[in-house]
Amino acid sequence: MKIFKILLLICSFYANLFAIDATLDIVKTIQTPNIEVAYLDSKNSEMAKKIYKILMNDLKVSGHFEVFDADKYSGNVNFPAYKSKKIDLVARVEVQNTDNGVKANLYLYDINASSIKISKTYNITDKALYPFASHKMAIDINDYIKAPSIAWMNRFVVLSKYTNPGETDILISDYSLTYQKIVVRGGLNIFPKWANADQTEIFFTKYLKKPTIVRYNIYTGITQKIIQSDGMAIVSDVSKDGTKLLLSLAPETQSNIYLYDLVSKKNTQLTKYPGIDVSGNFINNDTAMIFVSDRAGYPNIFAKKLDINAPVEQVVYHGRNNSSASANGDYVVYTSRESANEFGLNTFNLYLISTKSDYIRRLTANGTNQMPRFSSDGGSIMFLKHTQNQSALGIIRLDYNRSFLFPLSNIKIQAFDW
Repeated sequence: MKIFKILLLICSFYANLFAIDATLDIVKTIQTPNIEVAYLDSKNSEMAKKIYKILMNDLKVSGHFEVFDADKYSGNVNFPAYKSKKIDLVARVEVQNTDNGVKANLYLYDINASSIKISKTYNITDKALYPFASHKMAIDINDYIKAPSIAWMNRFVVLSKYTNPGETDILISDYSLTYQKIVVRGGLNIFPKWANADQTEIFFTKYLKKPTIVRYNIYTGITQKIIQSDGMAIVSDVSKDGTKLLLSLAPETQSNIYLYDLVSKKNTQLTKYPGIDVSGNFINNDTAMIFVSDRAGYPNIFAKKLDINAPVEQVVYHGRNNSSASANGDYVVYTSRESANEFGLNTFNLYLISTKSDYIRRLTANGTNQMPRFSSDGGSIMFLKHTQNQSALGIIRLDYNRSFLFPLSNIKIQAFDW
């Protein structure tokens, strides 16, 4: 029963998962080249087709290209014909078998230069990892036109998913959820968080005799217990250098936020409030934090320096239920409830604000949008969406007025990080 009470406490801040719509203002406009993408019709056409489809999607998600589907191809590139169609680039994908698996070849032709610019091989030793060959191709094509980096596409997403009542697995995936691999199974394993920039280790909460924060190497399986708490124990953020954690702990019924030093093992309490303080996120170069608290009578976003005696400042003055937030540099994205339906789904929209100014930008217009998380470069936001018809993982490209959905088929996400 205690576990379920704890989960109810957590759900009061993290419930109503998911959503997405078009962003409401255009921040950046760039000239986008027209690119045609095709795959070689051969005995490996099935794998080539999978790679080229994801490549097309990656190029669309980047916001840097106008993408045209050429399906299968054979023969040489007819530069004059492409020029007449105003195609700037042609990308062709070929897959071949090797002794160690398969290799995918990318050929990128610059039509205006009448020459091939990229001829590169991507070795795939594990066929399940083929989406990352597509992502790497997209990154290389993007780098060729010198557009802003999309290197985040080659990073893993770590997420926990419900399997049975009181049970969750932790898995890693690519950002499109095409690749998925379970890395932790059995029992209740929740709130995974990347432990380092190299994405070799994660923190997560495992329910043993007490909620326990665990550090786990996804490649070696080495596990290290970090800290336990009677009520709640969650890693909400990791410092840039990977040496400090912001924890939500509830050793005495209600939760507060702590700063844990992984080197010295020192655990310092940062808030002392009789209500609920959770979800700390580092800001201002890891010298301060934002967090979610009910000290205003409802869940809202606050900030303070990393000292228990530092004053607390209210960050958001919009909405009456702002229960989830994420920070990157001086920017904060949060979710705000904008309806009060007793039955059915409520509307939760996402907003972007700056901690240095009065800047505010609404990112979604309807639906239930929850759990926003910044990409490593701060240029994109991933979040969960739930509507009457579907659940999905959404991505907002902040600079390009574009948003995308990746449907969640037979998977219910508890939490994620990327």
